Order: sequence, then C-alpha cells, then structure tokens
Amino acid sequence: MRCLLARVNGIRQTKRNEMSKIKNNSGRDLTEGPIGRGLLAFAIPLFLGQLLQQLYNVADAWVVGNFADNNAFAAVSSTGSMTFLIIGFFNGVATGGGVVISKYYGAKNYDAVEKAVHTNFLFGIIASVLATAVGVLSAPWLLTIMKTPEEVMPESLTYLRIYFGGVSTIIIYNIGMAIMRALGDSIHPLYYLVLSSVVNVILDLLFVAVLGFGVAGAGIATVIAQGLSAVMCIVKMCRTEGVGRLKLGSLRYYPDYMGEVIVQGLPNGVQNSVISIGNMVVQTNINSFGSYAMSGVGAYSKIEGFAFLPITSMSISLPTFIGQNLGAKKYDRAKKGAAFGIVSGVVLAEIIGVIVYLFAPVLLRFFVDVDEAVHIGQRHARIICLFFFLLAFSHCAAGVLRGCGKSIVPMITMLAFWCGVRIIYVTTTLHFVPEFSVISWAYPLTWTLSSIVFLTFLLKSDWVHSFEKGKRG
Repeated sequence: MRCLLARVNGIRQTKRNEMSKIKNNSGRDLTEGPIGRGLLAFAIPLFLGQLLQQLYNVADAWVVGNFADNNAFAAVSSTGSMTFLIIGFFNGVATGGGVVISKYYGAKNYDAVEKAVHTNFLFGIIASVLATAVGVLSAPWLLTIMKTPEEVMPESLTYLRIYFGGVSTIIIYNIGMAIMRALGDSIHPLYYLVLSSVVNVILDLLFVAVLGFGVAGAGIATVIAQGLSAVMCIVKMCRTEGVGRLKLGSLRYYPDYMGEVIVQGLPNGVQNSVISIGNMVVQTNINSFGSYAMSGVGAYSKIEGFAFLPITSMSISLPTFIGQNLGAKKYDRAKKGAAFGIVSGVVLAEIIGVIVYLFAPVLLRFFVDVDEAVHIGQRHARIICLFFFLLAFSHCAAGVLRGCGKSIVPMITMLAFWCGVRIIYVTTTLHFVPEFSVISWAYPLTWTLSSIVFLTFLLKSDWVHSFEKGKRG
C-alpha cells in the first residue's frame, strides 16, 4: 500500500514539475487553440522583429546613400549575397536545431529539449569562430571574383571586413532567437530588436553623418547594435526558469542531439550558401552593367526586404507550428496549419507585389536619388514584384517541409532552380541578349519551377508521418 501511495505521489510530483516548466517558460504551446489565431499570434511578433532587423541594413543604406557618395552606397547595398554566403550556412544549420527543439517540446520530452538547447547554442559558439575567420580572410577574394568595379572595391572591402569581424554577434543572436522561437517565444526577441534598432540608427547618424566615417561607420554601428541584441538574448535564456534554460557552465557535447541538429540543419545551411553563390553570380552580372545598376538593384533589394517581411515571418512560423504538432501527433492540425500558412502567405504576397509595382519610383528614391539608378531599379522591380505569390508559395512550402524534418527537399529544389537554373539562364542568355532585363526575369522563372516541385511533393507525399518513418528507418 505504501509503495502504491509513493508511486501515486511520484506521478503527481512529476506532473507538477512538468506544469511548472510549462508555466515558467515564456514560450507558446502551438498544439492547442484556434489554428489561424495561434499562427498569427506567433507570426506577428516575428514580423515586427524581422522588420526591425531589416532596419539594420536599411539604416546603413539610407544614411550612406544620403550622406556619402554613390560608390559608398553601392558598396553597402551590393554586399548582401557575400555576407549571407558565410553566415547563411551556419544560421541554416542552427535552424535545424529549432526543428529538433520544437519536436521534443511538442512531445513534452523536456529532458531532450534541455539537451537540444545546449547543443544548438554550443554549435553557435563554434560557428561564430569559423564564420569570423572565413569571412575576414575571404572578403578580398569574393569581391574580386564578383568583378566589383575598381572605384567601389576599397569601400566594399572596408565594410565586409568590419562586418565579418563582428559576425559572431549576428550568429549568436540568431541562434538564441531560433531557440526561443522553437519554444514558442517570439515576443522577447522583438523587445531586444526594438532597442538595438534604435541604437543602430543613432550610431549610423553619429558615425556617418556627424563624424564622416563613411562605410566604416555603418559597419561599426551594425556590429555594436547586433552585439547588444545578442547579449540581451543570452541573459534572457540564462534567467529563464523551467524548460529551455541556458546554463553556460553546463555546456556539453551531446553526440546524438548534435547529429539531429546537423541532419536537420545541414541541408538548410548548404541551401543558403549555394543559393548565395547563385546570387553572387547574378550580382557579378549586375556589376558588369556599372555602379548605377548596382545602386538601382541594391535599392530595390532594400524595398523587397521590407515588402516580403510578412511572408517571411509566416514561413519562419510554420516549422515551429508543424514541428510541435507532429511531435504531439496532431496530424490533422498540422495539415490545416500548413494550408492556412501557405494560402495567407500567397494572398498577402500578391497584394504587396501590386503595391510595390505601383509605387516603385517613389520607394526607390527613398534610398537613392540618382535618375540613372532609379530607372534601372524601377525596370527591375516591375518585372519581379507581380510574381511575389510564387516566391511566397516556395518559402511557405519549404517552411512546412522543414517543420516535418524533410529539409533535404527544399535544399535540392532550391539548389537546382534558385542556383543551377538561375546561373545557367543568366550567363547563357546574356551572352546572346546583353540586356539588363534578362537578369530580372531570372527570378520569376526559377520561382515558378520551385513552386511546381513543392506543390507536387505536398500533394503526393505523406509528409505528416515523416518523424515516425525516420525512427523506423
């Protein structure tokens, strides 16, 4: 009898401990409640956070574009593909940890959650060291192979060296954000970005407009602001009570969990880097049309970065939602959430695309006020933006597949079309038709092809049982 009572009390205590972990954790359980409301409540803070993060680049571009010359603006606005080549790989791999964490969180396996959290953060530390070394050392070579114009080269190199010198702040923040997001917490990263964005704008104005540091000032401002958000993120995770708490003194290597992180994240990391290579090839062809083309396309890229934030936020939300619900074995709920996310993303994207089409000249002049650059940017924008619905579908579908552990499918699809086909099309067609519009049409073409593949896979495959099939295999 005493043994029975002890067992009952033990079960009760275990349940109380689990409930305590849930209550103390600041995340959101996406396995319960209305699907649409839950996804939107999770996605809206992500959208605001992405919006503020985008301000880092925009603030640099706006301040440099208005208080420096065209070459300085071209330097800042045309290096995005190079920076993403390095940090995109490591952030992509770490994102795989988010899928692992959300799966265990949905299954209420809190011991596994703790180990996955520490494994993912340890990977972030290793990635920071590697990214800094690779970025700083490879910057001159990357600029050279991209045929950066001679007049732009010095300032581009200065910006990249400063950016990569402080790239650890960016990676650590994104690792922490991915961990919080996997646990359903999209609020606290938003708070940190609000403060760091304000700091970034103030420092941009101080270093560039007041002190005249040029592109160096813009780079320093970004690193300092990102460092602030990274520190706040670490402090929050260390102070969290319950599941998901980070204990820096207890960081250990867990082979099984690191293996899961690599398996889920490596395809995404490779995808990010190889797509960046494709974008670098495209940027090389843009550079061949001169600094005005660089500035015009660079200005458009800032507009697109803002315009597509709502869709990006939904695509980022879907892996967490899908992962938690599949971990909890709520298959029908996962399907309905996937449908809601994809449809809402596609509709919103096309509305935004029409707005960009109509107001492209006005929006471009916010970043660059050179007629030649605005003209090229306008032509580029009006070819691309009406096809935003295809880009949205591809991103949201890829989010669903990452959430169910099928990250290899988006990797292969996007490598084939967003890199391979894009490079072949641009380089071959420009040889016979040396018109700038050839570059612009590369994007709708490759988005169409990837969307066809994703639609076919979602309709034909049993993706909701991917985790169970993986265990059996």
